[in-house]
Amino acid sequence: MSGEFFGKTIFITGAAQGQGRAAALAFAKEGANVAGFDLAQKIPYPAYNRSSIDHLKTLEKEIEELGSGKFAAFTGDVRSAEDLAKAVEGTIKAFGGIDILFNNAGVAAYGLSHELSEEQWDAVLDINLKGAFLAAKYVIPHMIKQRSGVIINNSSVAGMRGMNRLSHYAASKWGLIGLTKSWAIELAPYGIRSLSIHPTGVNTPFNDGLAELEGTTPKEIAERSAGNLLSVPWIEPEDVANALLFLASDKSRYVTGSQFVLDAGLLTR
Repeated sequence: MSGEFFGKTIFITGAAQGQGRAAALAFAKEGANVAGFDLAQKIPYPAYNRSSIDHLKTLEKEIEELGSGKFAAFTGDVRSAEDLAKAVEGTIKAFGGIDILFNNAGVAAYGLSHELSEEQWDAVLDINLKGAFLAAKYVIPHMIKQRSGVIINNSSVAGMRGMNRLSHYAASKWGLIGLTKSWAIELAPYGIRSLSIHPTGVNTPFNDGLAELEGTTPKEIAERSAGNLLSVPWIEPEDVANALLFLASDKSRYVTGSQFVLDAGLLTR
């Protein structure tokens, strides 16, 4: 542990499991305070099991055992301006500021575009894209005041290519690139950087949810959707967390508006 982020605070949406959880642990190991925001309950669509309060409590215990950064848990819906505003204010009160925003919360479900209902389309776009906008809406004013900060949007390889039966998911992930580049332009005068990260399939409970909806297995989902050049069906959440540590650090101090691809060679095919 280098303690590179000692005294810094990261706000993570979708923090209870998967990539959000890995990021929380990675930054806490480096001394950061972590604000973990998560819905922590099941939603109507996509109707697979999501994270729970127990997942947040487990994460809090793990961070406490590290003995470095502190953890504050907030429950709420990224589609709710009120929920995010309260969580951001709670984070400022607990830790004094927010230095890094990781917009991680996201969902996906298979379906042909012309067969999707309006409600299904809205659910994915609102969680994946509007949720990032709302989190940033309340974090950015604090970053402007301190004239520093890093925003990292968790997009996907789906944000850089078309995806069969995942048009609403792909649209939301492409949209994150637009937000990333626009924020980079708007916020550069305040020393705030904006980036997006684009992983290939990641080995998280997210895959369990997709498999549950499809009546298949996570392994079959990976084999069907990956096609990585490197001989791995998917990467690990810790691989994403390691990239985030680099992107949020001073080692990347002049990187903004960029897309960091972590795809095991998928997009090269």
